[in-house]
Amino acid sequence: MAKNQNSMKQHMGIRTANAISNTIIHILLVIMSIIWLIPFVCIVLQSFRVESTWQVGYVIPQKWGIDNYLNLANTDFWKWYLNTFIMGVCVAILQTIIVLCMSYTLSRFRFKMRKPLMQFMLILGMFPGMLAMIILYRVLKDLGLTQANAVPGLILVYVASSGMGYYVSKGFFDTIPKSLDEAARVDGATRAQVLYKIIMPLAKPIVIYTILTAFMGPWGDFVLARYISFGASAGMNVAVGLNNWLTPDQIGQNYTMFCAGGVIVAIPVLILFMCLQKYYVEGVTGGAVKG
Repeated sequence: MAKNQNSMKQHMGIRTANAISNTIIHILLVIMSIIWLIPFVCIVLQSFRVESTWQVGYVIPQKWGIDNYLNLANTDFWKWYLNTFIMGVCVAILQTIIVLCMSYTLSRFRFKMRKPLMQFMLILGMFPGMLAMIILYRVLKDLGLTQANAVPGLILVYVASSGMGYYVSKGFFDTIPKSLDEAARVDGATRAQVLYKIIMPLAKPIVIYTILTAFMGPWGDFVLARYISFGASAGMNVAVGLNNWLTPDQIGQNYTMFCAGGVIVAIPVLILFMCLQKYYVEGVTGGAVKG
C-alpha cells in the first residue's frame, strides 16, 4: 500500500513538473511571438496612416485611409511587382525541374565519380555567392542583361546553379523504396515515366518545398538584384525599388507608401505558406532523414 502511495506521489510530481515546464515554455513562446510580430504590426498600421507621409513618433494612425495603397498606382511599384513575380514564377519552375532531376539522378543512379561530384557541389556551395558578383555583372553586362534588362539576367543567375541544391530533395528520394522503380521498369516504364508518374506523386511534399524555396529566392533578393539593376527602374524588383524610397531625399514623401508596398509584397508569401505549410514541413523533415 505504501509503495502504491509513493508511486502515485511520484507520478503526480512528474505531472506537476511537466505542467509547470510546459507553462513556462508557452509563456516564452508567446513573448517571442509578440516581439517578432511587433515590427510587422507597426508596418501595417503605418500603411493606413494618411495624416502625413513622413516618419512620426507614434504607431497608431490619427487618421485612417487607403490612400497609400491607391497612390502606389502612380509610381513604378506595380512594374517592380510584376518583375518580381515573373522572376519568382520562372525560377520556381526551372529550378524545381533541375533540382528534382538532379536529386533523382543522385539518389537512384550509381555511376563513376558520383560521390566526388556530390562532395564537390557541397564544398562549392559553401562559398558565398557574393564572391562571384563582379564577374557575374561583367558577363551579364556583355550580354546586355543588366539595368533595364536585368530581369532575364537575374533569372539566368538564379537558375544557373540550381543543381547544387539537391541535398534535401535527394534525402527525400532516398526514403522512397527503390522496389517501386524496379517494378515499374519490369513493366516497361522508362526512367522518365518512373520519375514523373510514380516518384513525383509520392514526393509531393518535397516538390512543394522546392517550389516554395525557389520562389522565395528572387522574391526577397536585394543584394544581387540591386547590383545588377541599379539606376534603371524598369529592371528593378520590389526589394530594390522600395529601398530607393528610403533615401534621405525621398523618405519624407514615400515612407507610408513604402509600408503599404511592404504589406502587399508580404501577402502572396503569407498565403502560400498558410496553404502549403503542411507539405513544407513534411518536405523538410522527410528530406532530413537520409543524406
